[in-house]
Amino acid sequence: MKYAIGIDIGSTCAKTVVLDENRDICLRLAVPTGWSSVDTAESLRKALAEAGFDPAEVPVVATGYGRISVPYAARTITEITCHARGACRLFGENDLTVIDIGGQDTKIIAVSGGMVRDFLMNDKCSAGTGRFLEVMANTLALRPDELCELARQGGGTSISSMCTVFAESEVISLIGRGEKRENIAFAVVDSVIQKVASQAGKLTEATGAVCLTGGLCQCEYVCEALEKALGRPVRTCADGRFAGAVGAALSGLKL
Repeated sequence: MKYAIGIDIGSTCAKTVVLDENRDICLRLAVPTGWSSVDTAESLRKALAEAGFDPAEVPVVATGYGRISVPYAARTITEITCHARGACRLFGENDLTVIDIGGQDTKIIAVSGGMVRDFLMNDKCSAGTGRFLEVMANTLALRPDELCELARQGGGTSISSMCTVFAESEVISLIGRGEKRENIAFAVVDSVIQKVASQAGKLTEATGAVCLTGGLCQCEYVCEALEKALGRPVRTCADGRFAGAVGAALSGLKL
């Protein structure tokens, strides 16, 4: 049986997938990236070897923010290509609009016939990303997943600042005024959703089903809110956060 390893080292989380020759997932690993992508890559190498998939014997393709920090990778490929390939494999379709809300950036990818036709990437500001949610959750003494679920119970409040620093100041002001925490949580999530929806609306080549990947893909409220903002159904799946790693491993099967 032939295997391939895909490693997607993001800014906050490193995802690893092992695929067999039938493109089935044999192993999944997700660990915090930490301060050193090099150290993370080494810990993944050891974990893979212990699981019976030694990178010295199984081809490795790396992608993501820290892809150059994987010295044992046979190839490195951009995350746009890997996320598109991985999403096509996970959702079983070749015509997709992929929305990946990552830690430091948000990617909107138009895929047609299994190929990337267009993409937009918000990589200049953390607003509209997982990092934005993390900062705001910390301010509210919540975990990001708790903030998202609490947002479902709130409403009637908004955050106008486009900058994370100023938005945090708005949140602190809302807290000081005695605004309910669920309403502030709603405003935080709504701010992210509106930015992502606006970004998606600028992608002229968008086609097919809208699929949500990335660290927030398993948050039901985020998916529901994004559907409402886009006016279209949004699909997700349990392995959505591994889309980049799956795409990398698919490339590895061709080596």
